[in-house]
Amino acid sequence: MGESSGISLAIATAVVSGVSIFLNKFAVGGTNPFVFTALKNVFVAVFLLSAIFLLFEFKKLKELTKKQWGQLALVGLVGGSVPFLLFFYALKLTSAVNAGFLQKTLFIWAIVFAGFFLKEKYSKKFLAGAALLLVGNFALFSKFSSFGFADALILIAAILWGAENVLSKHVLKETHGRIVAFGRMFFGSLFMLAFLAATGQITEIGQLNFSQLSWVLVTSALLFLYVLFYYTGLKYVRVGVAAALLSLGQPITAILSLVFSGTPVSASDALGFVLIIFGAAIIAGFGYFVSVGKTAAKFFATGNK
Repeated sequence: MGESSGISLAIATAVVSGVSIFLNKFAVGGTNPFVFTALKNVFVAVFLLSAIFLLFEFKKLKELTKKQWGQLALVGLVGGSVPFLLFFYALKLTSAVNAGFLQKTLFIWAIVFAGFFLKEKYSKKFLAGAALLLVGNFALFSKFSSFGFADALILIAAILWGAENVLSKHVLKETHGRIVAFGRMFFGSLFMLAFLAATGQITEIGQLNFSQLSWVLVTSALLFLYVLFYYTGLKYVRVGVAAALLSLGQPITAILSLVFSGTPVSASDALGFVLIIFGAAIIAGFGYFVSVGKTAAKFFATGNK
């Protein structure tokens, strides 16, 4: 695999993210968000462990050093638990508009941390694409209100997720995406379950009904694909590129909302989508899309013969 494959996996992750965000609007209704998130993490950790077994890669888990296990635990803490707790707590105290925009700044922090710790270099063209993404997201969340304590918590969560991207990229130097994804979800779920136990919420898991459990399973399957695609692709592309391309998920969510829920798209939304798509195209490189187009054309031409 190379950079092109990594970009393809990052875009696939954005597609999964867009679908997942749309479905989560229905899934999380009436369910404790902390319980919902913790249980999803548990299921995904089990799915990933099963994949590792089926692919005969369990030996790679056994070969991990204490240092590497510690790094995976840190990934689970920094990316798979604490920011989720901060985000969901703050979401009850601030507007969805504020939360949405601040969470979308994740790629900015990933770029900053990657430049500082991994010495990743970014061209002026890349930075122009990143600026378009930021402006596009601001257009989507143009009704941003005053900045308060809850908003600061969401910003901290976004910063932690950006830092986790850099930490995961470092761990990926010595292992592969499935192992890092498993570490994030396994340790993340342990930290989340510990939080639920400490706050007396863990008993709510047993109170979930069939419909709620069904939604947990459906969204867990999407989260499984998300982490599998993302951490596999992250090994082959720069952190800033992978994190920035996730912004493509927002237009996909909006399209699904329009088609299935009849949610109208405002002029500001449309402008935001266009800027995000162009920004992502600049970051991925127009040559990438030309290459994909040629490959697709060759595939269909061969198939027709």
